[in-house]
Amino acid sequence: MEYIKKDLGSYQLHLIKTNKFKTITVRIAFRSPVIKEEITIRNVLCDMFLQSSSKYPTKRDLTIEAQELYAADIQTYNSRLGNYNNLDIYLSVLHDRYTEDGNFKKALEFLNEIVFHPDISSKAFSKEKLDVVKSTMKSNLSSLKEDGASYSLLRLFEAMDKTRVSSYRMVGYLEDLEKVTPESLYQYYQKMIRSDLVDVFVIGDIDFKEMTGLIRDMVPIKTVKRQKIPYLLEDVKPRSRRLFAKEVIDTSQSKLAIGCRTYGLSDYERNYALTLYNVILGGSGDSKLFKEVREEYSLCYVINSVPNKLDHLILIRAGIDKENYSKTLELIDKILLDMRKGKFSDKDINIAKEYFCTALDEVLDSPNRILDNYYMMELIGTDTLEEKRRKIMSVTKEDIIKVAKKVKMDTVFLLEGDSHEEN
Repeated sequence: MEYIKKDLGSYQLHLIKTNKFKTITVRIAFRSPVIKEEITIRNVLCDMFLQSSSKYPTKRDLTIEAQELYAADIQTYNSRLGNYNNLDIYLSVLHDRYTEDGNFKKALEFLNEIVFHPDISSKAFSKEKLDVVKSTMKSNLSSLKEDGASYSLLRLFEAMDKTRVSSYRMVGYLEDLEKVTPESLYQYYQKMIRSDLVDVFVIGDIDFKEMTGLIRDMVPIKTVKRQKIPYLLEDVKPRSRRLFAKEVIDTSQSKLAIGCRTYGLSDYERNYALTLYNVILGGSGDSKLFKEVREEYSLCYVINSVPNKLDHLILIRAGIDKENYSKTLELIDKILLDMRKGKFSDKDINIAKEYFCTALDEVLDSPNRILDNYYMMELIGTDTLEEKRRKIMSVTKEDIIKVAKKVKMDTVFLLEGDSHEEN
């Protein structure tokens, strides 16, 4: 696998050559600092890209053209990465050797049409298409509580610190959705094209010179921009006394969400020792949380932990009966203390390292995962897969204990079900 990066002035081009896949995948990544009031309109724009374009005025027209291009697939996603809001557009299409000469170029033209020639008239998006997108989004926003696991995390982040970007609901807000008009959406689209930082990634069996020329033609962004703020959120100390919050809903199962702050970690600790700490704590089926809280004491239906490194957090999530809340929390506290005391074995560490290395191997099986890896290398300077493997193997028990002492439970949120159902 060969990689080169080219500075094209108004955006960065990343080309990855590999013959492992039959497809060529293109990713156009727009990003700007997170602004709470812009999250919803950005989500709307993300969905509008797949409704129509100037040349293809209906969703059906887009679908037909994609099929004509040998089932080319275009997807859009809006998400937060640290202090930045990312809007990504993906194109995946079979290599010309499996279709016909010129098919990839036609697919790029199709992508160009969707992103840079949207369905706009008189400086406004189509009201009809916008109403469809807003209706779907309104339905989704109105039913957030139906997904208890996701909703409990939203409420946890809000309880931890409402002013921090990690508390912003990336799904959007109903009150902001009502404000979106065809005209305001067009104005925001213009702002994004003009102001967002942009990276373009291409992975497949490609020729670097030829691909550079194709991308120059198909991504007509001219404005040069500079990064304004770091991706990593500000490192803040945990509360001296943890915060407890609760909301009662009409469901049989309660959801427990715990936010643990990490403070004062070095880059090495954050990327490697913390990774192994989390795998041992709750990041796998061999973890302490899973084996003790779920299997040994049967206090929960499901439990796990995930690191949110750019936000300086580890999140612990569990599905429980409300009667088990105190016992579950007490046992989680004990396990966190055991980790600080080094009550885990060399076998636990080796299993965690094997788990991590297996995950690295799986990255190479997916074009999108490979692109994600290079994207993180570009944005926050993470290591190559080879370096990650080497460094993870060098992590010692002492390194993990040192990190464990920098992890502190900060906020506990219980989404309490008001009825009981037997496990």
